[in-house]
Amino acid sequence: MELTIAALVALLIVVFYLFASIKIVRQGYQYTIEHFGRYTTTASPGFNFYPAFFYRVGRRVNMMEQVIDIPGQEIITKDNAIVSTDGVVFFQVLDAPKAAYEVSDLYVALLQLTTTNLRTVMGSMDLDETLSKRDEINARLLSVVDHATVPWGVKITRVEIKDIRPPADIVSAMGRQMKAEREKRANILEAEGSRASEILRAEGQKQARILEAEGRRESAYRDAEARERAAEAEAKATQVVSEAIENGGTQSLNYFIAQKYVEAVGKFATSPNAKTILFPVEATQLIGTLGGIGELAKAALGDAAPAPAKRDATPSVPRVQAPE
Repeated sequence: MELTIAALVALLIVVFYLFASIKIVRQGYQYTIEHFGRYTTTASPGFNFYPAFFYRVGRRVNMMEQVIDIPGQEIITKDNAIVSTDGVVFFQVLDAPKAAYEVSDLYVALLQLTTTNLRTVMGSMDLDETLSKRDEINARLLSVVDHATVPWGVKITRVEIKDIRPPADIVSAMGRQMKAEREKRANILEAEGSRASEILRAEGQKQARILEAEGRRESAYRDAEARERAAEAEAKATQVVSEAIENGGTQSLNYFIAQKYVEAVGKFATSPNAKTILFPVEATQLIGTLGGIGELAKAALGDAAPAPAKRDATPSVPRVQAPE
């Protein structure tokens, strides 16, 4: 009976020892294995067996990408302005033994290192640069911190500044400056719009004057052409009259004079303002003129008709001649 109990106890001890020697490592982690306090190897994720009492787990290192929140810091810029800022740091452990044994507390070391370099980077810039060059601050801070964490087996993947808060009086001044700048831009745009409008209006007036001048020139050209044609017609009429006078003697001249005379008398008769008309001429002159017209017509008919046969006794036709 005693042997049976001893065997059971020994079996339990063996089972407990075996279970104590099995190391199950979760995915995303690595365990450092120490042999009597000295680092020997690194246990990968999965099933691992290391004899208990002789080997033990030293550090459980998280190999996933992690985030450290940088608390708010008050920083004095190059132009002596005080700004408050905060941010975040993304890092990943690449070498578990270095992260476990090269630095005492990895998270505290990363936080202090980032905070110090953040003050250094932003302290070397003016307030306007810190507000407008956030990407440059992130890039410089990432380069400095990543270079410093290489001995720890850590890779800094990203450094982001979350917020930069200037003092209230500077914010108020910046608001006034922004308002003045926007008013300046509005005035410039309004002036440019007015100038463009004036230019377009002037161009329109110029084009209108050009078109008007061209129209006047075209009208003058047409008037001159009409006057030229009228002058040519008048010259032609004068030539015809001259030829008629030359061929027909004074009878043609009397005809044209009587025609103009009748037209003038007709205008006096149709005038709306004339009620009584006094002619400073004699009736015999008008009759003589009309007689001259009749003689001219007979002469024209005589030239057009064939000559009649001669008779022995030809009656004489009375002839009325206008007084000279």
